[in-house]
Amino acid sequence: MSCTIEKILTDAKTLLERLREHDAAAESLVDQSAALHRRVAAMREAGAALPDQYQEDAADLKDASRYKPHILLSQENTQIRDLQQENRELWISLEEHQDALELIMSKYRKQMLQLMIAKKAVDAEPVLKAHQSHSLEIESQIDRICEMGEVMRKAVQVDDDQFCKIQEKLAQLEGQGWGLDL
Repeated sequence: MSCTIEKILTDAKTLLERLREHDAAAESLVDQSAALHRRVAAMREAGAALPDQYQEDAADLKDASRYKPHILLSQENTQIRDLQQENRELWISLEEHQDALELIMSKYRKQMLQLMIAKKAVDAEPVLKAHQSHSLEIESQIDRICEMGEVMRKAVQVDDDQFCKIQEKLAQLEGQGWGLDL
């Protein structure tokens, strides 16, 4: 399986197109989530405003409740149940949108990681080859230096041996009376 620059570029373009599609889908989900959030906030505000409204209409409700209390209660219960059901549906929808967004983002992160790994592998390959060739060259130079050091050690040892022999000869000659004045 050969890896060419053209193949890498086409793969990168394909990934980029996919990322753009995922990005557009993510933006759409974010917009939908924001709209749902606004609806929930509006419902909360409406729920907070209801007690004030009830205080204003308390007299009207008391008058109306005298005539048909069970009808009013059943209507309120129905409205409350409807609001609770709509609230549950909104929460479910919000959770689904969050899950979808998390899925999209995880796929996006995975693709970006793969793209970065592929880019690093391509970028690192020439450096690794150069490093290997330099390390082989350095190893050969180290071997040559060690060989030269061994030759120099032997030369010093031979020179020391030669010096000792010359010193012995001089000592023998001086002992025989051949004193040399240097």
